[in-house]
Amino acid sequence: MVPFISLSLLFLLLQCPLPTLSTNSEGNALNAFKLRLTDPNNVLQSWDPTLVNPCTWFHVTCDVNNHVTRIDLGNAKISGTLGPELGKLKHLQYLELYKNELSGEIPKQLGKLKNLISVDLYLNKFEGKIPKSFGKLKSLRFLRLNDNHLTGPIPRELTHLKNLSVFDVSNNDLCGTIPVDGPFATFPPESFKNNRFKGPELKGIPYDFGCGKS
Repeated sequence: MVPFISLSLLFLLLQCPLPTLSTNSEGNALNAFKLRLTDPNNVLQSWDPTLVNPCTWFHVTCDVNNHVTRIDLGNAKISGTLGPELGKLKHLQYLELYKNELSGEIPKQLGKLKNLISVDLYLNKFEGKIPKSFGKLKSLRFLRLNDNHLTGPIPRELTHLKNLSVFDVSNNDLCGTIPVDGPFATFPPESFKNNRFKGPELKGIPYDFGCGKS
């Protein structure tokens, strides 16, 4: 009888679900993002990874199908970095992370988010280059990266964003020339001030002219 009881108990244990993280991929992605952050004011306290989905979390907005469409963490006093997991939020339309202490590079995986309308990362401490993958964001209307520590040229790929109506990279350490194609013909000079640009693009001059090895 003893072996029979042991096997029975084992079978019952196998049938009992163990506590795990959400099987919702968007919830898991947001939780991975949270783990990268320092949150002194506990603005992410409601981000509970054991819930079915993240639609009840503060600062997260979902559509009627419980897909994450918006992250609002502007001026939240958070610090840390962004990671590739944000590229799993396939339905995201608004990424609002302005006025924080976020640093590191902007992940190229954000270029996978084809529904993005607005990316506001201004007034942080981001470094490195503007991802060329942003040129795939055909729905993008607002891209504000000003007041960071970004380097390198403006990717030529961004000139293909026909819906881009607001673009600001002022107060960085960008170099090269300023594109004049596509929507860039309409952006005011203030969008580019306080960088190391050599002026507008001219025929025969590479867009990264003056960037050296950056």
